[in-house]
Amino acid sequence: MKKYQYSESEKELNKVLHYHDNVLNSIPSLNPNKIKMGQNIASSEELLKKLSFSQQVCEMGSNLSHTEKKIKISNLRSWDEILKDAHNLVPDEVDLQSLFIEEELQSNERYINQLRNDFNSLNKLDETDYLICVAAGILAASVDIFLDGIPKKTKEGVTAGPLSDYIRNKFDEAIPQEKIKELERKFKVPYDLSTNYKLDEYVDGLSSWFHRYHSLGHDPILGFVFGVFDVMTGRFSAIDKKGKVISQILSDVPEGIDIFQAIGKVFGHMKSDVNTSMGLPAPLMTLFNMFQFGKIEKEKLTIAEVARGMYAQGYDFKHFCSMSISTMIIEVVVRLSYCIKRLNEGYSLKDSIPVNGFGRKLPKLQTMLFIAHSINTASNAGKIYFTKNPLAINYTEWLAFTKYSVSQLKWTLRDKPVLRDQYVESKLLEEWNDLQSVINDMWTATEEDYIVL
Repeated sequence: MKKYQYSESEKELNKVLHYHDNVLNSIPSLNPNKIKMGQNIASSEELLKKLSFSQQVCEMGSNLSHTEKKIKISNLRSWDEILKDAHNLVPDEVDLQSLFIEEELQSNERYINQLRNDFNSLNKLDETDYLICVAAGILAASVDIFLDGIPKKTKEGVTAGPLSDYIRNKFDEAIPQEKIKELERKFKVPYDLSTNYKLDEYVDGLSSWFHRYHSLGHDPILGFVFGVFDVMTGRFSAIDKKGKVISQILSDVPEGIDIFQAIGKVFGHMKSDVNTSMGLPAPLMTLFNMFQFGKIEKEKLTIAEVARGMYAQGYDFKHFCSMSISTMIIEVVVRLSYCIKRLNEGYSLKDSIPVNGFGRKLPKLQTMLFIAHSINTASNAGKIYFTKNPLAINYTEWLAFTKYSVSQLKWTLRDKPVLRDQYVESKLLEEWNDLQSVINDMWTATEEDYIVL
């Protein structure tokens, strides 16, 4: 164990404590004399009462209680004087632990361990918590396996599981073909090119099928950065099939367009594309073009090639929405159950809100979400293994699992030890403040009998 390095002020304080400890230990105990004196007084009072002097004894006690106290003068020594004596009598450095006997040190260690265990119990999951995690994970996994399905291109379009097909039908109802044509005319953008005909720099892989997959402006998340930039500057930004990032000017900068209008154009154009046969890619999926490594299956395909093939088979934004439902089930079930359980345990609604905030961390809830997402992710991994099909990947669930894995690792290795030490220090500080209060009361009582100089 590394020896604690005391600061200069701590070294001085340790010497003074050691000096005063020696002084106190050198003073003989008055307890035996005090006990014997009390016994003598009691026996004397008893004898006087037997001799019929009970009234006089009571009057003497009353007179003593009203005896005028004499005010005494007390001169307090300065800290420098005390420190000088301590240096003279204790020349060597003092380890604070040397002031305690072995039994006291062991008692202190047991108390610190008890405080640490108290902190651990506050964030420890009970049987109900584990039951919530397992139930949420299994429910989400069932939705992923039986309802999401695996997308497949057919003559009628893309089909998958019942839930995925239901989501696609809802998109068809919300944005029919006549609405798509209207949106395309209204929200034209410079990055909506399906060939290299008008481009100065060649974008490998650009075609009518894949232009939305390669264009950064069509990404449901990145589009609100790169797409807005392209609209305001008249550019086309893309990542080609070999992972090369290309941004080139297509036209003059449009006049009179601000950032809010550009955002509106990007959103309107995404709305016109989302329900087409080769719709928007899943969020951030365009970045997979940069993953030019891997040797997957017999064809030795790279991750970029596999992801591009998945998009061609219907792994698009609409399928992403259906996959998100199993992930959302975990979030809703775990968070809602956590809130209800806390309310039943007597916590206030404010303390039961299942959301992290500034200066408010909920490690137990985070652990519950991590366990539930781990169950769903493990189920999806099994689905991928048995089907041997990358289209079985639940993209949203793996993103959620990655997020909570990082958070859980951070909690275990960094946040938990820090917060546990803060908890122990706060409890010790509470006891120190209580001790200070007792000392202040004693000092106030002493000042009634002394004039302190």
